[in-house]
Amino acid sequence: MLKKPMKKPGIAINSARCMACYACFMACKDEHCGWDSALTKSQPELGQYWMNIVEWERGDNTRRVKTATVPTPCSHCDNPACVAAAKDGAVYKRPDGIVIIDPEKAVGQKQIVDACPIHAVYWNEDLNLPQKCTMCAELLDDPDYPGYEPRCVEACPNQALVFGDLADPDSEISKLIAANKVTQLEALGDMGSSVVHLNIPSAFLAGTVAYPKELEEVCIGAKVKITCTETGETHEMETNWAGDYEFEDLPKEKTWTVEITYPGFKPVRYENERTDHDHYVGITYLEQAE
Repeated sequence: MLKKPMKKPGIAINSARCMACYACFMACKDEHCGWDSALTKSQPELGQYWMNIVEWERGDNTRRVKTATVPTPCSHCDNPACVAAAKDGAVYKRPDGIVIIDPEKAVGQKQIVDACPIHAVYWNEDLNLPQKCTMCAELLDDPDYPGYEPRCVEACPNQALVFGDLADPDSEISKLIAANKVTQLEALGDMGSSVVHLNIPSAFLAGTVAYPKELEEVCIGAKVKITCTETGETHEMETNWAGDYEFEDLPKEKTWTVEITYPGFKPVRYENERTDHDHYVGITYLEQAE
């Protein structure tokens, strides 16, 4: 079976599906450690993360804490800063959009590392050489390679990484991007790239509603409405089986009003709840209406 040529091969990374299993990380190490190719020298076993798994803990206290994960390789930017920083064509962009560091011309050019806005280029002290993800171009170019995608994508067990032709609107990757929230890395700004990040969480506003404290029972089905002071944006939901509410993917650095209502009980209103980061309002104990 012949490989279908791609005008712009790319990877969509869906953070909502990433389990932080590190299968992509290990596949990258397995492929690039211990041997040289025509496009790159061997990746050191330690100190370089061509597929960097960025994780952080979300929440501002112990009541509501969860983690987020963003697999982060080189973005293969449309206008790469590394290409501009390199001398003598040491970094070049292929016609298909994949960005390659020439392992011969780039020797000694540490400014290539410093130019990357997402820190996806690494310095090999032993070889005096900058290195990074090649999107497994050396494999994709090989007609005898039985795979049709980079090793990181091939290894992902949960389809958090999808490979395909970004130039084809009918490709799986294009349909995935169209159906999800594009959340490119902040450091890239509006710069286009061949790696598209989806569903990176921004900030959540959460809390719990309970009946009067002496009852020690959560309130299911309480109505919660939040309103952004700056924009007037509103969201509504009801508390779940645990009495919890959580508004996800809110804009950061905004102020919110939280209104809680439940039949037979006094309404509750909180002012100036901030989403500078993920925020848990706390437990609201309802009071009987008079």
